Amino acid sequence: MLDKKTVAIAMGGYSSEWEVSIKSGNFVYDTLKDVYNIYCAHILENDWFIWHNNTKYSIDKGDFSFVLNDQKITFDVVFNTIHGTPGEDGLFQAYLTNIGIKQTASDYYDAALSFNKRDCISVLKAYGIPTAENYFYNKGEPINSAEILKKVGLPCFVKANRAGSSFGISKVKTENDIQLAIQNALKEDDEVIIESFLEGREVSVGVINYKGNVLALPVTEIISENEFFDYEAKYLGKSQEITPAEMDKSMTNEAQDLAVKIFKILKMKGLTRSEFIFHKGKPHFLEINACPGLTKASILPQQAAAAGIDIKDLFINTIEMA
Repeated sequence: MLDKKTVAIAMGGYSSEWEVSIKSGNFVYDTLKDVYNIYCAHILENDWFIWHNNTKYSIDKGDFSFVLNDQKITFDVVFNTIHGTPGEDGLFQAYLTNIGIKQTASDYYDAALSFNKRDCISVLKAYGIPTAENYFYNKGEPINSAEILKKVGLPCFVKANRAGSSFGISKVKTENDIQLAIQNALKEDDEVIIESFLEGREVSVGVINYKGNVLALPVTEIISENEFFDYEAKYLGKSQEITPAEMDKSMTNEAQDLAVKIFKILKMKGLTRSEFIFHKGKPHFLEINACPGLTKASILPQQAAAAGIDIKDLFINTIEMA
């Protein structure tokens, strides 16, 4: 029998992904509300509060507590479902570490590294992980389109370096579009990464800490109705997500093995999801999500179901591992 731990589900965040995060958090809450003493913690840029029984309670940031019926409530563990900053880039993890509260996602440095696409790719390249050709741009620098195209070619992708859910991303087909695409990415972050176009099948692989083991989940193939797996494709039904992917066993094994290798190199924890494109027959790394979507429509819950893992069991395991 599990101890009746007091658990906060952290959701929201400071980025464009906050609404998706609220959906993830509420799904985790609904799944676990009969298992733990559980509360929804909204972590928003201008307000941190507990939302409980349709009432708002302020969070004391000194110790991440709140007062309910004249009683101070503290937490044994935080289930981190914040997509983007501060929950996926390590800031929230560092805060919780400082006040001595466990949380379910990767530790602060490892989360920060995984969230920074440029730094993450630079580290993984040193381990021989295949990636796209890329060019780094910082806000305020002159935009040298010719230099960019010499490095990455056309078409290419322009992305905000530290953002998720495909915010701040554009597919660029002509040199004239580079300036506008960079301005779009700068709405999300002051660092930009520009990548060569990789033609091939796009797949997503969940890797999790499960019952003491690092486990790769069944592979999902993503077939977008749009030109790439953008926000509409992810959340508004403009894509097919085929789980398990209809590909031969050797390709499946290669993607899973690479995803596990990356998980271990980056010292990840909890629930993660990595994206790859099979370009010229080899999986090329795109990015890793340290706090992936956990809504009913999200890929990782689909993969867990395909692996025969009950979602409630998975969420309980995630808390107990933390």
